Amino acid sequence: MHAVILAAGEGTRMRPLTESIPKPMLPVADRPLVAHTADAAVAAGADRLVFVVGYEADRVRDHFGESYRGVPVAYATQDQQLGTAHAAAAAREHLDDDFVVLNGDDLYDEDALAALFERCPSVGAYTVDDPRPYGVFSIDDGQVTDIVEKPEDPPSSRVNVGAYHFPAEAADWLIEVDRSDRGEYEITDVLARVIATHDVSAVPVRRWLGVGRPWELLEANEWKLAELDRHVDGEVHERAELRGSIVVEVGATVDAGVVVEGPALIRSGADVGPNAYVRGATHIGKNAHVGNGVELKNTVVMQETNVPHLSYVGDSVLGERVNLGAGTQVANLRHDGEPVETTVKSERVSTGRRKFGVVAGPDAKTAINTSLNAGVVLSAGATTTPGESVLRDR
Repeated sequence: MHAVILAAGEGTRMRPLTESIPKPMLPVADRPLVAHTADAAVAAGADRLVFVVGYEADRVRDHFGESYRGVPVAYATQDQQLGTAHAAAAAREHLDDDFVVLNGDDLYDEDALAALFERCPSVGAYTVDDPRPYGVFSIDDGQVTDIVEKPEDPPSSRVNVGAYHFPAEAADWLIEVDRSDRGEYEITDVLARVIATHDVSAVPVRRWLGVGRPWELLEANEWKLAELDRHVDGEVHERAELRGSIVVEVGATVDAGVVVEGPALIRSGADVGPNAYVRGATHIGKNAHVGNGVELKNTVVMQETNVPHLSYVGDSVLGERVNLGAGTQVANLRHDGEPVETTVKSERVSTGRRKFGVVAGPDAKTAINTSLNAGVVLSAGATTTPGESVLRDR
């Protein structure tokens, strides 16, 4: 069975992290976000992966190649991002039987995907406390009877997670939908047609996360780092201390006086220390440098980024090639105890998190003794001045 994985979007809500990286290729534990979806699809029985690509497509192609984990890989290009049905329709030439469609920027529990692959047609259904922001299913005796988008009076607490097992004829229906009010071709219109003509099983999804905004990238890493088995293949100084579930890849270095409390991942080519403290669910990317007297807590540090000395960074996401000057300090907590707000698509929104630090885009640089307030976003290439307190986005 073919699995179509949607990975063409620009990820505008992830800006500035996606200035040069497609959202599905952002790092989650030891692989890109979309690779977790691909792995789950392969484990569930996919005999071919079809990636729908668009923005920065070569990043996806270079990672997956022509075969992934023994399964052939094909690519379809979505030149314009005009909705999920439009994206899936780009893969029609690769489809000749029933097929599965998955979002490349979502995380699913593998048991649910295995059940989804076994039942045709079927959809993934996840239970939430407040279903109003989602597509919500009406379900009768395990069968989906309707779907309604963002209802004020939801018919259930079971919501759509963007995981579909469609019958073969639905491949043609992908190009027969009309544009929605927001100007997109919605795959839920195809689903509605399948519901009207077939018995559609609601597959319970135990755990699911849509990764659309920077704090959700933190949450994704918290989830997947916790699943890593401890192994230490890199060089660790005898006076360093590793506690808990920690991965130190081949080619990584942990110097004297370093304390790492897992779950944590130190990727190939990265070096940590001396005398650094790493704790929480922390990802240190390839060829990154975390130096003397630095404390990292629950943070994603992407590849080739430097936090050289005497800095604190908590609950933050640092993009590629960021450089923090000596003494840079990140605030991650509001004094009033309210959730930290940050900027998404030019609007201040709540992260829903009591603790959230900063988002630094690729090539951002801080000067010595910079203080960054909770929720600040540094755009790609942004800089600060020595001793500056940054209270607003830069």
